[in-house]
Amino acid sequence: MKYLDEFNDPALARRLLDEIRATVTRPWALMEVCGGQTHSIIRHGIDQLLPEEVELIHGPGCPVCVTPLDVIDQALEIAARPGVIFCSFGDMLRVPGTGRDLFRVKGEGGDVRVVYSPMDALDLARRHPDRQVVFFAIGFETTAPANAMAVHQARRLGLDNFSLLVSHVRVPPAVEAIMTAPECRVQGFLAAGHVCSVMGTAEYPELAERHRVPIVVTGFEPLDILEGIRRAVRQLERGEHRLENAYARAVRDEGNPAALRMIEEVFEVTDRNWRGIGPIPGSGWRLTEAYRAHDAGHRFDVTGIRTEEPAACRAGEVLQGLIKPTECEAFGTACTPRTPLGATMVSSEGACAAYYLYRRMNNPAPQGSRIPQEEMNPVG
Repeated sequence: MKYLDEFNDPALARRLLDEIRATVTRPWALMEVCGGQTHSIIRHGIDQLLPEEVELIHGPGCPVCVTPLDVIDQALEIAARPGVIFCSFGDMLRVPGTGRDLFRVKGEGGDVRVVYSPMDALDLARRHPDRQVVFFAIGFETTAPANAMAVHQARRLGLDNFSLLVSHVRVPPAVEAIMTAPECRVQGFLAAGHVCSVMGTAEYPELAERHRVPIVVTGFEPLDILEGIRRAVRQLERGEHRLENAYARAVRDEGNPAALRMIEEVFEVTDRNWRGIGPIPGSGWRLTEAYRAHDAGHRFDVTGIRTEEPAACRAGEVLQGLIKPTECEAFGTACTPRTPLGATMVSSEGACAAYYLYRRMNNPAPQGSRIPQEEMNPVG
C-alpha cells in the first residue's frame, strides 16, 4: 500500500503543477517518447491540467504502430501457410496490413495464437516438432532481451522449427530523426523509463548536447510524468540542455548488464523502416549471422508483396507529432477500433486509441463517458 499511496498523492500532484506554473514564462513543446506515457497523460488529463504554455506532443512511442507495413504483410503471408503456428502478442492481431489483419487470417484457417511471452512460443515449438513456429518479435529495447533469450534457447536446444520475424526498433535514432526533421517543434523530451532500465542512459547526453534539448528519463505514473515535465520546463527556462534521470528507482546509467549481454550476442544494429515515418538509419536490430537460421524472414521466401496504406489515414503525422489524432478527418468516423485504418487506433499504446478510449473527441463526451476496454482490445 505504501507504493500505491506514494504515487496517488493529490497534494503532491498539486504541488508539482504549482511549481510548473510558477516556473514557466513562455511557450514550450515537450514530446513524450513512450506510448504508455501517452495513455497515462490522456487517461489522467495531465495535458489539460498543465498551463497553456506547456504543450505535450505525442511521439512515435508505440512499437506496434511503427512496425512497417511490409513486415505486417510478411507476417500475414507466413501466418496463412500450412504447417505454421504463428505466435504474437494480442495487440498485433487487429493491426491492419494491406487488406487484412491477423484476425482475418485466423478466421480463414491460419493457426494464429496469442501468447504472453516468446517463451510460450518456444514451448509450442518443443511440443510440435512437426510444425514451424514463428514468433512476431516486435518492440523497442524493452522486449529485446526476452526475444533474444528465446532464440538463444532455441539454438541451444536444437529447435530448428522455431524462428523470429524481427521488427525491433531503437529509441535514440528516432529522437535523432525527430530533431533533424525540418518541421520539428520539439524543445524537450520525456524519455521512456522502461527502455532506459534495459539500455541505460549512455546514448542520451550526447543527443541532448548536440540538439540543445533537455531529455528527462520519466516513469509512467501521473506523478512521474508531472515530475518529468517539471524538470524539463525548469531546464528550458534556465537555458539548459542535459540528461536528467527522474526515474532513478528503476533506471541506472549502466542499464541492465545481463540483458545487454544477451542483446549483443543475438542482435546487431541495422537500418529500419518505421511505418508512417520512413527509414531511420541504425534504428533497428536484426539477428546476427550466428542466429540467422532462426530468422523467419530468411526461412520463408516471402516475395512479391505489394503494400498499400489507406489514403485517408494520417497516422504517420500523428506518430511524428505533427498533428493530434483529432486533427485527422477519419478519426472517430471512418477510423474506429472496430474499423481501423491504422495501427495507432488499435494498439494498446497508440495515440489515436488513447484519444478514442478516453473520449478526447472534438466535442468531448460527458465526464466519465468512455469506450469499454473490451472494445479496444477484444483479444484480451
